[in-house]
Amino acid sequence: MSIHKNRKDEHVALAEQFYQSTVSGDFDSIRFIHHSFPETDFEDVKMNTSFAGLEFPFPFFINGMTGGSKKTQQINLDLATVARETGLAMASGSVSAGIKHPETSESYSIIRKTNPQGKIFANMGPEHPLENYLKAVDLLQADALQIHVNVPQELLMPEGERKFSHWLANIQQTVEKVGVPVIVKEVGFGMSRETIRQLVQAGVHTIDVSGRGGTNFIQIENSRRKKKDFSFAENWGQSTPIALLEANSQPEPLEILASGGIRTPFDIVKSLALGARAVGLSGQFLHLVVNEGVEKTIEEVTRWKENIRTMMTLLGAAEIAELQQTDIILYEPLKTWCEARHINWRTYANRSNI
Repeated sequence: MSIHKNRKDEHVALAEQFYQSTVSGDFDSIRFIHHSFPETDFEDVKMNTSFAGLEFPFPFFINGMTGGSKKTQQINLDLATVARETGLAMASGSVSAGIKHPETSESYSIIRKTNPQGKIFANMGPEHPLENYLKAVDLLQADALQIHVNVPQELLMPEGERKFSHWLANIQQTVEKVGVPVIVKEVGFGMSRETIRQLVQAGVHTIDVSGRGGTNFIQIENSRRKKKDFSFAENWGQSTPIALLEANSQPEPLEILASGGIRTPFDIVKSLALGARAVGLSGQFLHLVVNEGVEKTIEEVTRWKENIRTMMTLLGAAEIAELQQTDIILYEPLKTWCEARHINWRTYANRSNI
């Protein structure tokens, strides 16, 4: 078994081992103000959204997870089946293993084979030459390319990357030449407004801020090390709510996506209210398909859709964009972060009056 295949299986096992469905986080520091007359009918609520030049019927999707081995091929088959049956978009895990080891390519191509009409994103790191991105897009017949940035993970990974000075320039070249929309995402460490500004300057328009709170790759990579000496850094980075607040402080019009630490439909609605066009989930879907199976996962997705529509009705939002006019109270630690970063947190509590 190659290092790539072994690592992919290790990542899945450790992600499941560390999975926590009820872990508290900064989403608990967000509270909607209840208004008694929403003036919106349940049947009139529309959940469709758009980003990266594509249209989607629902504001959440299956985010990039895995591929590169026989075990992960079965997981991708199950996830692609869920995506097909529920109308959700789906990102692959990093296709680098499929490029370096062509014998594993079916663990990725199975996604498109299973879901021929679905919206699919091919996922790769930012260090690759254009040729590899084109191969990844072709392998999945992908509608978009998702480039993940993961410096903390690479530094802790024994076999990880150590050269990062070319990443931004490489992303810019890829945006210009790859021929499909490009989404740049973090892998659970959140983004700052400075990072977002750099990506905008590189020509990126769709950004997944992917904050701390979900799958913890420092924890995973630390567990894979012979000397587990980086546990002190397991809380590194910004949470998803903080990363969304950072993104909102940017003057440029952006398409922001959110992922990381999404536990419930309520967290999805909160992310949408903080400006996300859509929300990606990884650990939640991995846990469901591995432990409950495809049919139970489909049933859960159906419940989530119903819950989101209910919350939108309660908030008087007939469309996703109208959630950004809802009134929100931000508690600690979000308030302190906003004050330190000169973000006006008070405006979120009075948006319906603006």
